[in-house]
Amino acid sequence: MTKYYQPIVKCGGPVSTRGLPLGDGPWWFERALVHSRDGVAECAPSQIPDTIVARLTAPRAPLGGLAMNLPRIMGILNVTPDSFSDGGQFNDAGAAVSRALAMVEQGADIIDIGGESTRPGAAEVPVADEIARTQPIIAAISKQSDVLISIDTRKAAVATAACDAGAQMINDVAAMSFDPMIAEVAAQFDAPICLMHAQGDPATMQDDPRYDNVLLDVYDYLAERIAAAEDAGIARDRIIVDPGIGFGKTIAHNLQLLRGLSLFHALGCPILLGASRKRFIGSIGGGRCATDRVAGSVAVALHGLRQGVHITRVHDTFETRQAFDLELAIHGVEQP
Repeated sequence: MTKYYQPIVKCGGPVSTRGLPLGDGPWWFERALVHSRDGVAECAPSQIPDTIVARLTAPRAPLGGLAMNLPRIMGILNVTPDSFSDGGQFNDAGAAVSRALAMVEQGADIIDIGGESTRPGAAEVPVADEIARTQPIIAAISKQSDVLISIDTRKAAVATAACDAGAQMINDVAAMSFDPMIAEVAAQFDAPICLMHAQGDPATMQDDPRYDNVLLDVYDYLAERIAAAEDAGIARDRIIVDPGIGFGKTIAHNLQLLRGLSLFHALGCPILLGASRKRFIGSIGGGRCATDRVAGSVAVALHGLRQGVHITRVHDTFETRQAFDLELAIHGVEQP
């Protein structure tokens, strides 16, 4: 029976003499949970297979020159009319560029630009429209800032146009399953690619999501997509994984994934968490409008930091950066 190893993560010092580093960031572990389809146990690192220990402890390679030795913030820039939180606010090129530069000033390390809403119930956007929305914005930001730019798309043609304009990373919510040719784009441009789990497409994903074991099912899916990416010529150190909070998941599924986030370190890739302002935050903590979910979003982001998440995708860059700076300072983690 397959076993899955989830490090019990600690952040900052002092580090136990029995502790092992989790990459080269401020995180480490001295115990792990062992998951199987039959249940959960606990073990010491000496009981974890060497191949998994190597993946857990290996430093994560920089992405587009951005080191993964500290938690990084990805600012969301939706240039769409219908995104759930900020649809229509940044359709104008000037407003979009100003928003991007403001997020950089507030502490964003990456700007993630999307021209197609993937909210529950959203319809597909034609390729030409998606390119027209995103490519000019990427080009304009690239001229004014050296911030790492990510293109949030499922489509190879959109990713190509974005990389031509200056994007250095691809964020694919379909993990190359919607358009397999996107893998060739990532390989061609040597662009890091984020592979996210989703059950179903945006139009139907929240109809009736079901899993045998959501944590292990998502892990297995991401392991399979990593293998597909490697087969397409993308090195594992160019791959980021995202469990896809809210994409074909109930509230219970989201909470199980959040509790088990550190399991995904065993894949040997940086972890991205995107939960900002999502509906489950309002369902649990109140906040009918997306803009009323800032505090809950920061709470989830801090949980992710404590689990060793490398990249946190957020709408509220200033609030998240402030919270991260305080959390790291409390734990004695020095920042540049």
